[in-house]
Amino acid sequence: MIRLANLNAYKLKRGDIDSPKWEARVAAIREIRPSVLALQEVVVDESQGPSEWATEASMVIQQFAADCRLTATTVRSDGTPGRTAMANNQARGWYTALLWDPEIVKPVPGGFRPYGAPDFWHGFTTVRFDIGAAEPLLVGSYHGDPFRGDWRRHEAFRIKGAFRTTGGALPGVVLGDFNAPSAAMISGPDGGRYYDPEPYLDQDHDDLEYQLLEGTIGGEQLADRRQTESLLRRDFMVDAAAHLQVPWHPTVGHWEDGRGDPDPWGERRIDLILVTRPVAPALVRYATHSTPAAKEASDHLPVWVDIDPSELHLGKVGAKS
Repeated sequence: MIRLANLNAYKLKRGDIDSPKWEARVAAIREIRPSVLALQEVVVDESQGPSEWATEASMVIQQFAADCRLTATTVRSDGTPGRTAMANNQARGWYTALLWDPEIVKPVPGGFRPYGAPDFWHGFTTVRFDIGAAEPLLVGSYHGDPFRGDWRRHEAFRIKGAFRTTGGALPGVVLGDFNAPSAAMISGPDGGRYYDPEPYLDQDHDDLEYQLLEGTIGGEQLADRRQTESLLRRDFMVDAAAHLQVPWHPTVGHWEDGRGDPDPWGERRIDLILVTRPVAPALVRYATHSTPAAKEASDHLPVWVDIDPSELHLGKVGAKS
């Protein structure tokens, strides 16, 4: 069994090392014991200038990986140790990253690719892993644009481009803070409905433009779900939580006022795990990790999913499940 987890670590930075907040993050990840961890919101001192950012981000990510008993060192095509598995958009000192347990999964030599501007507001980190299946698993750590629904939609097109192959989808998983609710549907007594209920119906504040469909402010106040609509269309990907029909659980909204950044949004599920068509039959278990350590660690709760590599439908990558 392979466990993939996600954590937006809330501005994880060099000054946090060995602090109680750092230890809470480490404790939460050790509780989960992931085979692969997608990490977002590693931040650096932007006053240093971009030439110094990568060195600082790499140090923080490698220290966090070591404390979590994981690694983040990629492998070059010639088999030698490569760069830290991280990405940013070169204009901002905010990073995404991938960490993994080298006893369980192995990075494919040359299988690391970081994506930055102009495709992503934050970087998009991808690594191909040997998980003991017939084909490698492509894993991506994603952090969606927090301000622009149109950009989130276009970021999704770029994600889809990384996971598509002629006539179908590569075996893959995208984990991240999508900064928007999912468009996944489930059946109900009155027909189909969104797995994530509309969160903004009764809200009235300055930031609604960032999350609502244009023209609905002051009216229906509908969440902008176009980002995941494109990824979930025709089951190119499925939302693991909705697919496994687990009870809905928010991933944000648990920090009270005065902790972290002001949060006008309330409880939402914006930290998602999407898997491509070949991986959907391999989904076994999904959960939101809400232990005391996880609630203390970040304003985002970790989510994780278990997959069975023997159930990947690699011979049907071009067929709709």
